[in-house]
Amino acid sequence: MTAALPMTVRVVRACWESEGVLSLRLRATGGQPLPPWEPGAHIDVILPSGLVRQYSLCGSPDDPDYTVAVLRERDGRGGSAEIHDTALLGRELRILGPRNHFRLEPAAAYVFVAGGIGITPLLPMIAAACARGVPWELHYGGRRADTLAFTGELSRLAERSGATLRLFADDTDGPLPLGEIVGAAPREAMLYACGPGGMLSALADVVEHQRGDLPLRFERFEKARSEGESAPGPESSAFEVELASTGETVTVHEGQSILDAVREKRPDVLFSCEEGFCGTCETKVLAGSPVHRDTILSERERARNASMMICVGGCASARLVLDL
Repeated sequence: MTAALPMTVRVVRACWESEGVLSLRLRATGGQPLPPWEPGAHIDVILPSGLVRQYSLCGSPDDPDYTVAVLRERDGRGGSAEIHDTALLGRELRILGPRNHFRLEPAAAYVFVAGGIGITPLLPMIAAACARGVPWELHYGGRRADTLAFTGELSRLAERSGATLRLFADDTDGPLPLGEIVGAAPREAMLYACGPGGMLSALADVVEHQRGDLPLRFERFEKARSEGESAPGPESSAFEVELASTGETVTVHEGQSILDAVREKRPDVLFSCEEGFCGTCETKVLAGSPVHRDTILSERERARNASMMICVGGCASARLVLDL
């Protein structure tokens, strides 16, 4: 949540996990332990340039350090390039979190599907399933075999638990056979997936048409849009937002997002994607009726109206009171 204060960590290790994927081990400074976390959690990393980016925790919850892994995205928004091109080893960074909207729910069996860097939130889930003695299988695809990260650790986990591990390289094996994976999933299984938006949309379509009874949980690293759809956010009528900590009121005008209006008073409010998929700007709602347009909150969380993503969210009442 936005009320949390950033923590300072030091980069104590940097390691190549595959072609284009660099992992960072982050250690608390000042003698304070890092907050506990569960598989599926991510943190916000405030880079030296001031950019804020979200990375899944991919180490062990029992490890006092945090580990994240970053894919260099040549067509990205600059965060991955900064991490790959900056000598971060030994430097201090600020982080927020962890937050978790992708928890591993209890199940009799798991089917995991990963595309590219989408393996990162699934890796600690797989380790947890292995530790609990729950059957699991992983189907993991990437552009080439050398771009698949953590394959050594995944192989050890699969061997230890007798699980199925299938690796697919687009250039030699073709894309993940989503229809086959869904069709063969055990009846009692839950399906967890993370990867490119196109893969997740295709997987959701396959589940809907082939196995509507198969529970599917996934996390996106990018906003999913239909062809021709524009970004959500700006309002069609004005409303007021009260900042609870000071009592200040800002007006969100037609065509303006809550985030933009709030930043006129609070320029230090953290944000990143501005499309409702990263969670950096998640803010507690103390009063009013928010309109949810993000891809993070579940239907149950939306119904509670306890928080919202102010980069894309709106308002169905004349006034919102936010915990800012």
